[in-house]
Amino acid sequence: MAYRWISFTSDYGLHDGFVAACHGVIAGIAPDVRVLDVTHLVPPQQLRSGAAVLAQTVPSLPKAVHLAVVDPGVGTERRGIVVVATHGILVGPDNGLLLPAAEALGGVYAAYVIDVRTPTSATFHGRDIFAPTAARLAMGAHPGSFGPAIRDLVRLPEPMVAAFPGKLVSDVLTVDHFGNVQLAATPADLDLTGLTGEVTVHSEHVAVSAALGRTFADVPRGANLVYTDSAGKLAVAVNGGSAASVLRIGPAEECTITASPTAS
Repeated sequence: MAYRWISFTSDYGLHDGFVAACHGVIAGIAPDVRVLDVTHLVPPQQLRSGAAVLAQTVPSLPKAVHLAVVDPGVGTERRGIVVVATHGILVGPDNGLLLPAAEALGGVYAAYVIDVRTPTSATFHGRDIFAPTAARLAMGAHPGSFGPAIRDLVRLPEPMVAAFPGKLVSDVLTVDHFGNVQLAATPADLDLTGLTGEVTVHSEHVAVSAALGRTFADVPRGANLVYTDSAGKLAVAVNGGSAASVLRIGPAEECTITASPTAS
C-alpha cells in the first residue's frame, strides 16, 4: 500500500541541517510524497514528551507513514523498527517512542525489525535508516521486506499519576510553546480527589494558587489556571504567561495539586 504523506517528528531542533537532510533523503526516493512536520522541538532525548506529542497528533493527520526520531540510544544495539497499526505505519527506534501513537492509530497489527544492510553513520540513523525506510514504505514497500517480524517491542514506563482525597500527584508529559504544562493526569483523576474551586499547584521549587476552569479567560490576565487541554489531559496555564516559567518545571518532572489554604 502506498501513502501520499509522511509525518515527521523529532528532537533535532531547527538550528542545524538534520531535518533538511532527512527531507532530502525522502525527496530522493519518493519525490511525490509530501512530508508533514509535526515538530522538531521535542526536548532533546525526552522520549515521553516525544511519544505524547506524536500520539496526541496522529489522530488529526491524514493516513500516513509516521517517521519519528527521538533516539538517545542511537548507534547502540537498540533496534530500528517498522510498526504497522490499524490506521497507519510508524518508523523509528524501538525505545517506546512509537507505541502510544500506534495505539492511537487503532493498535499494533504487526512489527518488523529494520535489517540494516549498508554502512550508516553511528549517530544519524534518522537520515541513514529511518528516513529511507519511511520513503520506501510510502512508495508501497511491504513492511515485512525490511526485516523479520517481532513481538517484544520496548514500552515506556507508564507516567506516574496518584490521586488521593484532596491531593493529585502527576508527572508532566509536555510543555507547549505557550508554556502550558500538560500533566499525565486526566479530569477523572482530579474527580477522585474531590478538589474544586481554588487549588494550589506545587512543583519542586514553588507553589502557586490556581483556579479550576475551562479556558484561559476564566481567570484574570497573569493568574493561574488548571484546565482540561485539547488532548483530554489536565494542564496548568497562566493567562497571558508561561506556567512552565512560573512553576520552574519541565517534562518528566512531578507536579502536585492540593486544596488551597483559603478553600472552605
